[in-house]
Amino acid sequence: MSPTRRSVLSLLAGGLLSGALPVRARQLPVVKLAFIDPLTGPFAAVGQNQLQSWQFVADRVNRGNTAGVTFEIVPFDNKGAVQDTLNALQAAIDQGIRYVLQGDGSGAALALSKAVSRHNMRHPGKEVVYINYAAVDPALTGGDCSFWHFALQPNVTMTMQAMTDDLRRRPEIKRVYLIEQDYAFGHQVAKDARDMLARKRPDIQIVGEDFVALGQVKDFSPYVAKMQAAKADCVITANWGPDLTLLIKAAQQGGLKADLYTFYASSLGAPSEIGPHDAGRVKLVYYSNPNLGGVLQSLEKGFRDKYKQDFSVPATYTGLALLTAAMTKAHSIEPIKVASAMEGLTFHTFNGEVTMRAADHQLLQPIYVSTWEPVSAANPYNVEQTGFTFAPTHTYPAQQTALPAECTMQRPLTTQVYPVKPPRLPASATAPATAAGSGQ
Repeated sequence: MSPTRRSVLSLLAGGLLSGALPVRARQLPVVKLAFIDPLTGPFAAVGQNQLQSWQFVADRVNRGNTAGVTFEIVPFDNKGAVQDTLNALQAAIDQGIRYVLQGDGSGAALALSKAVSRHNMRHPGKEVVYINYAAVDPALTGGDCSFWHFALQPNVTMTMQAMTDDLRRRPEIKRVYLIEQDYAFGHQVAKDARDMLARKRPDIQIVGEDFVALGQVKDFSPYVAKMQAAKADCVITANWGPDLTLLIKAAQQGGLKADLYTFYASSLGAPSEIGPHDAGRVKLVYYSNPNLGGVLQSLEKGFRDKYKQDFSVPATYTGLALLTAAMTKAHSIEPIKVASAMEGLTFHTFNGEVTMRAADHQLLQPIYVSTWEPVSAANPYNVEQTGFTFAPTHTYPAQQTALPAECTMQRPLTTQVYPVKPPRLPASATAPATAAGSGQ
């Protein structure tokens, strides 16, 4: 092994294990990560917030010297479109970038995963790894799974497992209305809602179902009127971005009294549209809760101080914690070795100890059901400075929402298995969060 190679490996291992690097190691190897998501168009505000989240966490890791490398986030605007996503991927590859971050839109995610796999098959030695921090179509870790794709957020079916378990606990809910975005993700949500409610609560009636064109509806009041006419006492929606913000706004203006079960009510802009009279009615079913404390509390404060917005995409922290732990385990920054090291990896992030399942590259972690309530001593985080917060009511541990893997994965012949248990990141960087609520 060359002296240069040996020094880089020592730097990776020593820096990650100790959290401190010697003075001579100030010039760290740079790992560039291509951020490919909408920075213009109807979902630009969401994309900009996500980009800032990645940059904020990377800056924190870099300043703390906890990774043994310098992470650099390189933004690419895909405008929310599949073809622009593929163009951005090629541009990133042409710049020598070997790690890709994307999450907005399962259609773009599926195309990106397949394109990464094709590239890696055709260009051995120049492989690319795809870290998916938000796209949740089960196909990504199911029938269309890829060795090069890693999912940081529970998929639709896992989240719906927790949501319908919560609805099973509430006998007063009798009439459910579904409103989803009109693409693969939204249709999967509706299918899972129907199937799981029929099994867990056969007395519940689905009284309406709408699919809305992604980012095209400017006024949701006609849909709210349909919900009221159907006498819905619960609405299930996985809408995100302006499709959720505008739906909540219309529900407020129309005086909708139904409970609202959401995937993304904590995302940028949505909480500010929820009214005080909706306390107890708006539900968030998510892999995080803003009142977890620990490292998340520190991230929330730092991000709000810098950007004047909420830190609403904590998977960005998980992504860099995963890469950091995997690079330590692999003693390398080469994508094929890092990808192999991520398989089956157990590590600590903001919501405690989590595992990247080797069978399908789905991260297994808790899912929290939270309720919109006034800020309190027990739940102090002031969401978007509204005076309200999402108070955790139930925590579903990973083993309760993790469904059997349905992936037949083709692995490269040159992958290496690393059986050594990975070290934890320094406590200052990844203090485990305190779980709230009780598992059911």
